[in-house]
Amino acid sequence: MPSLLLGAAVLGLISGLCAGYQIQAGREPTKLPPLSQPRLEQAAGEASAPLPVARDRKVETDGDLRRLLLKKPDGARAAGFVGEDGWMSLAQLAETYNNPAGGYGWLLEAEFRRAAAVAWIEGGTRSVEVRLLQFRQEEVLGARDEAEDSYGWAGRDSDAESWAIPGTGDGKAYTYRMPRTRDGVKVYQARAHAWRGDVSVQVWINDTKPVPKKAIMDLAKRQMERL
Repeated sequence: MPSLLLGAAVLGLISGLCAGYQIQAGREPTKLPPLSQPRLEQAAGEASAPLPVARDRKVETDGDLRRLLLKKPDGARAAGFVGEDGWMSLAQLAETYNNPAGGYGWLLEAEFRRAAAVAWIEGGTRSVEVRLLQFRQEEVLGARDEAEDSYGWAGRDSDAESWAIPGTGDGKAYTYRMPRTRDGVKVYQARAHAWRGDVSVQVWINDTKPVPKKAIMDLAKRQMERL
């Protein structure tokens, strides 16, 4: 008796499935949704005008970086202690550090891209050098980090006087009351450091007499205006 009941239950299940398949087969197929999205209508009116080159900093800094450097003043003569044709390689830039090997490694970590420089001698004793250091800034803010590192080094001496460079955020200019010895000659130094976007700025003045605040501030402000 139990076997008959089990067999009847199985036959009933099979019959139900067959009936379901027959009903489904007789229905119209369900349409599938379209694979493509509906066409998007464009907004009416004219498109926004592209940003003028004069206001697009990226266009300027991705071009010839040397064109953004200050120009040698009339009457000054070019100095021969910068890189070839206005460019400084990573190795050349690292040589300007107190520890070239450490400077080389730091610049690599900061994602150094390239550097441009100009230098001149004016008045017979004053030498000026301006450098623009550009960084890729994919993982770190190299320009900001370079400038902030320079602030620390520039302001560590007890005879340093510093001033904020207007319009630069945290840019600073420095003069030093005591002379330094360079190549056997006592010289007075002034320097400025700032950054904007992916470019950091270094300005250096050396002279056999004290460098006034106005001289370094003027150079720093004019160079930042070109960025």
